[in-house]
Amino acid sequence: MSVTVKKIGILTGGGDCPGLNAVIRGVTKSAISKHGWEVAGIADGFEGLVDPENRVRPLTLWNIRGILHEGGTILGTTNRGNPFNYKTIVKGKEKEIDVSKVAIKNVQELGLDCVVIIGGDGTLSIALEFYKRGINVIGIPKTIDNDIQATDYTFGFQTAVVTATEALDKLHSTAESHHRVMVIEVMGRYAGWIAAESGVAGGADVILIPEIPYDIKKVVAKIKKRSSGGSKFSLVVVAEGAMPLEGDITVLEGSSTGFGIERLGGVGHKVAHQITEQTGMESRVTILGHVQRGGTPCPFDRILSTKFGTAASDLIAKQRFGEMVCLHNNKISSIPITDAVNSLKLVKPDGDLVRTAEAVGISFGR
Repeated sequence: MSVTVKKIGILTGGGDCPGLNAVIRGVTKSAISKHGWEVAGIADGFEGLVDPENRVRPLTLWNIRGILHEGGTILGTTNRGNPFNYKTIVKGKEKEIDVSKVAIKNVQELGLDCVVIIGGDGTLSIALEFYKRGINVIGIPKTIDNDIQATDYTFGFQTAVVTATEALDKLHSTAESHHRVMVIEVMGRYAGWIAAESGVAGGADVILIPEIPYDIKKVVAKIKKRSSGGSKFSLVVVAEGAMPLEGDITVLEGSSTGFGIERLGGVGHKVAHQITEQTGMESRVTILGHVQRGGTPCPFDRILSTKFGTAASDLIAKQRFGEMVCLHNNKISSIPITDAVNSLKLVKPDGDLVRTAEAVGISFGR
């Protein structure tokens, strides 16, 4: 059914990342200047739809000035507050309930003809559920993990790679000075994109990623070979989702996001301990953590974010609801959200990136 669009909403869900403000700016400027719509900013992800009081405000050409280069999101975000699995307190006990009907009613009462939902696979999966229930949505893929199918890149990823690469550059000099093994743990969840790209760019000697379970004996052999050849230090990049052969992913105990997803972390310390134990070399661990999510977006992410934002407005104008904008073969396109969230985009163990790394002597522990 054709919709006369007069007012749209924007929300950012899941973890923050560089480029979110650039997307908000791109959607808002094109919606107002090109299409003549009103734009409402919804604060704190889906929490803003469940409880919109003081969480919804107009976005104008005036109040989005100067945000292109800023990290974070002016709307705020959260990886909790899933309306279909909403955590609340009932009779003093935490309980999960479905409040999606409340959120849908609020969308209608706010007069939103479409909601632009910016997020990763968890956020977009929720967007899909709203679409199935009659809410017009457009998705924009956002994650530093770069693991969303159907898009060559997600914004935020390249900035995270730059951050990790700069860290490796700094660790290189101190590792060489003290003859140490430096282990750097990076984000990425079940995908090794940040580890693989920053590792190649930063001259790592070993890269451990979830897609290639590692044999610690081969990691140790690589480090010993470097030492015997005169290189008394090594750089090891470990993705937080890396796992050993016949082992499991390292999970932070008793922790999960509001989307019911386990929180990863700690594998860097395990790897460093094993390296020291089996080589006798001193090892140090740097966990970059949320440093990768913060800061000013790099030019690539600013441009991609702006393209995604304006493309989302164009999809609304064409009434192509339920779709997600994407980058495919260096062109902005779109795909049904349902096709974008059915699986993760992972590093191919025999792909160009891994083959290139191994050709210059980087070990993946296999």
